[in-house]
Parts: sequence; structure tokens; C-alpha cells
Amino acid sequence: INRNVVLALLSLTSLVFRGGQLCYYKFYLSQKNGAAFSKVRGSGGGQDSTRWHVVRKFLGLISSHNIPVFLIDPLILGLVDKDIEQIRSSPDGPSPGCKYFCAPRDFTTFALLDKTWKHDGGVGLFRTAEKMGFQWLKVIGGGPRLDGMDDLSGMEIPLHYIFKLASHAIHLVVFYERSGKGGGHGPLRLKQHVDRKFVPFRKLHFGRYPGAYEKPELLLVSIDDLKVQIPKNPSSFLEEMSHSRFLECRYREARAFFQLYPDDASLDAVEFRKKAKSLLRLAALTLNNLGVKFWLSSGTCLGWYRQCNVIPHSKDVDLGILGGDYKADIIPAFQKAGLPLKHKFGKVEDSLELSFQGEGDVKLDIFFFYEEDDHMWNGGTQAKSGKKFKYLFPKFTLCWTEFVELKVHVPCETLQYVEANYGPEWKVPVKTWDWKSSPFNVQDNGVWPIDEWDNVIQIY
Repeated sequence: INRNVVLALLSLTSLVFRGGQLCYYKFYLSQKNGAAFSKVRGSGGGQDSTRWHVVRKFLGLISSHNIPVFLIDPLILGLVDKDIEQIRSSPDGPSPGCKYFCAPRDFTTFALLDKTWKHDGGVGLFRTAEKMGFQWLKVIGGGPRLDGMDDLSGMEIPLHYIFKLASHAIHLVVFYERSGKGGGHGPLRLKQHVDRKFVPFRKLHFGRYPGAYEKPELLLVSIDDLKVQIPKNPSSFLEEMSHSRFLECRYREARAFFQLYPDDASLDAVEFRKKAKSLLRLAALTLNNLGVKFWLSSGTCLGWYRQCNVIPHSKDVDLGILGGDYKADIIPAFQKAGLPLKHKFGKVEDSLELSFQGEGDVKLDIFFFYEEDDHMWNGGTQAKSGKKFKYLFPKFTLCWTEFVELKVHVPCETLQYVEANYGPEWKVPVKTWDWKSSPFNVQDNGVWPIDEWDNVIQIY
């Protein structure tokens, strides 16, 4: 056979085979993997359209398995919030065009309330996802439930799911209810065997730290021709997100502490803890109603961090508030709640301290903190001499935690906060404590002028 004829036949066969591959890719794989999606109305290039189609296919996936999800993507919610009135009033959404789900990003983030879906291993969901062309990843971990010291089995639960299709990925965050108000999500910590290149994990908005949230009220809307649930007030959710970091109580360390120092189970200790917890709940309710942010401070913070409980010999509940957050309504609100003012020391701009009388001999002490260039401090006043004291702390931020079934704030940098106040031996219980000399961070701060005593030293 002529060599040229053979070469021509081989070339023709190769072209036919290559054409078949292209057709297969265009008409089958593109629909399955999203590589060459058609454009959505008013969208830009193919990448814009790809994001929209991936979201559409994901919503179809979870709808087919009756899994209710809601949008928590900060980028998209930020865009939605600007048009929220128009979106709420129009059943078909804003004007035509792919404005929200076509926005440039690597992920679109949704949330799932754990109680609304029985995971059952997710076998059916994942099988369907694979048939639709998704690759998926499940991240499990040991939170974010309040286990307690008697339940440290280390059982792991689903925390995050990632569904990848073409060049876009869906991040599905699992929200769990807590015994306190609201719920939250756990951290996204990858096991050793997980492919770190599966998606750009560092760009995820949710998962670097555990988060705590109020249970959101949801609204069904139409965005870019897609029906989706969103938080009813997107701006409030976004604000909450920026301050959502959660710290779990250190139960293992607390259990080790009680092995060294057995807990006081006397009737007096049990009764004090009961009264202290009731007082903390009342204080939290009062301050939350006023919109005043507070955190566990001094001995109450130490009790949470060291032993996950109220220290029975502390005899009081200690809270911190920024001086700039002071409101004149605080004192009347506590008095109305049945907590009379015991003393008021200092002034709003300098060393303010309020003490309220709780049930029995349990009192509530509120210390106001002031920020300097490189540290923060709160003040103290000796009533009989007018001496002033200052307690220095390294600068700190606030995180959520759960304490006595309450969602409350603690300093995120708890160890530094506790060490500043109680020194390197903070793990050792101290029952004899002098507030003027025992704290590790106390300094003399002068004396109040005698002509100011009537205003800065008030005892009731």
C-alpha cells in the first residue's frame, strides 16, 4: 500500500477521534462538571456564569434531599444588604442581570442547622452529588457541643462540607445548638490525609475559629433567578460575624485541676455557686437589655478558665465593661432588677467601679476598663483613705464562651489576662486575697482629692 495513503488514513482517523473527544467534552462533561456553562442573563464571561451555575446545581442537590440551607456568604450578603428593600419587595428579585452569584470569589458559603437534617452518613447526598459532577469533602471534629467534664469521649461530628464543581466550590457550614442561647459552628481543621490543594482553604470565611451566633430569622428571596433563604437582617448578621469567635471551656484542664485540688462540695459552697449563677444570669439579662457589652473578669474569669465553674470561696461575681460603654441607665436598671447599689467608686472617665448586692452575702462587682497606648487598666479605691489603685492588663479582644449555660464574653487572650491579674501561679488556689496587694498587676495610683470624695466614694 502506498505510504502516503496510509499516512492520510491515519491522519483522518486521528482527526475523527479528536473531534469525537471535543464533542464528548462539550456536550457531556461540560454539563456534568460545569467547565463550559452557558451564560446566565446579563452575566459577564464564562467564569461569572460558572459560579451561578454551580450555586444553582448545589441548590438543586440539597433540595432533592430536602435539606434546608441558608446563605451566609459575607461577600454576597454585603451586596444583598445594599438592595435589601428592593429584594424584599420584589418576588422576582432585583432588576435582570447576574449581580450577586456572579461576583468574583472562590467559594459561596451556606449554612445548615444540624437539627434540620439527619446526616445518616450523607451517603445518598454524596452519591447524588458525584452523579452531578461534584467532588466533595467532609470535615469532622470534636465540637462545638458543650461536652462537660464527664463527657470527654472525643466523639467527632460533621462540622463543614465542601462541594467542588469546575472552578468554584460551595462551603456548607454546620450550625449546632448549644445549651445556652443561640448556636455556633466548629473550626475547620484538616486531618493529615486531606489534600490541602483541594480548594484554597485559607480563603474560607468560616472555620478558622469556632463561631457563636444567635439563631437567625430567615427570609426566602429571589436573587439572580435563584430562590434562596438569607438572614432577614443581613447587616446584623455581618456585624455578628465580625465578633463571632468562640472559646470552649477547657474541660480537660479543669478535670486535671480537680484531681489535684478536689472540689468543695460543702453545703456553703453549693449554696454560694447557686446564688452566684443566678446573679450572673440576672446581670447578663440586665446588661444585654441595655445593649452594654461585658465580659467575665477577675475571679469569675479565673474560675471559667481554670475550672469551668464559679470559684466557691470568691464570694462575688466580677464583670468588666469598657469605660466608653458606660450608660447612666445601668444603676437604675440593676436596682429595678432587685439589686441595690452597694457602692460606687470613681467617675466615668477614671477608675469607675460599681458594686450591687445580690442574694445573701453574694455581690456583683462591675469594673470599668480604660485603654492606653500599650495596655488596658481598671481602677480600685480604698474608701477610708481615698487611695487609688490601678490594675494593668495587656490589650485584649473579646470572644464568646458558654458559662453556667449562658452565652457570655471572655477575653480571647485569656491566659495573658489571667496571668496579668494572678501571676504565673494562677493554677494554685488562693483563699486569702487582699485586693490592694495580692493582685500581680496592682499599682498605686495616687489619692482622690478630699474635695471630690463625696462624688467618687459613695457607700450605701
